[in-house]
Amino acid sequence: MLKGKTALITGSTSGIGLGIARAFADAGINIVMNGFGTPDEIEKLRKDIEGRGVRAHYSGADMTKPEQIETLVRDAAEVMGGVDIVVNNAGIQFVSPVQDFPPEKWDAILAINLSAGFHVVRHALPVIRKQGWGRIINIASAHALVASPFKSAYVAAKHGVYGFTKTIALEVAQDNITCNAICPGYVWTPLVEGQVKDTAKARGISEDEVIKTVLLAAQWTKKFVTIEQVAGLALFLCSDTAENITGAAIPIDGGWTAA
Repeated sequence: MLKGKTALITGSTSGIGLGIARAFADAGINIVMNGFGTPDEIEKLRKDIEGRGVRAHYSGADMTKPEQIETLVRDAAEVMGGVDIVVNNAGIQFVSPVQDFPPEKWDAILAINLSAGFHVVRHALPVIRKQGWGRIINIASAHALVASPFKSAYVAAKHGVYGFTKTIALEVAQDNITCNAICPGYVWTPLVEGQVKDTAKARGISEDEVIKTVLLAAQWTKKFVTIEQVAGLALFLCSDTAENITGAAIPIDGGWTAA
């Protein structure tokens, strides 16, 4: 059912986005990649995706720039002959008490974590509608459902992602398109690794203490969520079985938001 379809995945040169790209490619889905990296690193990743038996295209669009996002979607549709699936995954993080939070960091986090998804969807939706079938998946966070201190911009952006998800789900409900948000807890990625360092500095504790008393304290399983688990959930949401799951925020967080 998914073989031959095309997915545009932002932030897919590392972490969760790359994991989703690999899982989708293994299911026969062509991939449009986007993200940071050196030309050599990106070409190596593109060839890895292509080596799984699908087509792979890369765009270096800056997700803070709406005009580049428009070009990303247009080029993806032209090169691949259409777009069926969008995964809004690009994200950044910064941890600081609100009174010390740099305004430029607030603006950047909202631009990449929230506004970029809006720009991708508004340009991609006409393309998806032409396909007669579609899936929009927004990678949110447990922080789309609950808050944590020192993450004002990230929590605000991710709550916005969930609200955006619900609105789009209603708008496309009769178009054979679904829109859902995946809400991971702590996944061991480069983003979280950097967050550990920032949180240790903000709270004045060691990095080991951050992992034990801040990150995994919230997850009742006391385990990090894996990239593969998030990718598997994203792939499920693209299946026919999930056609009536829309407008949902689906936690994969070791019980964090159940408490």
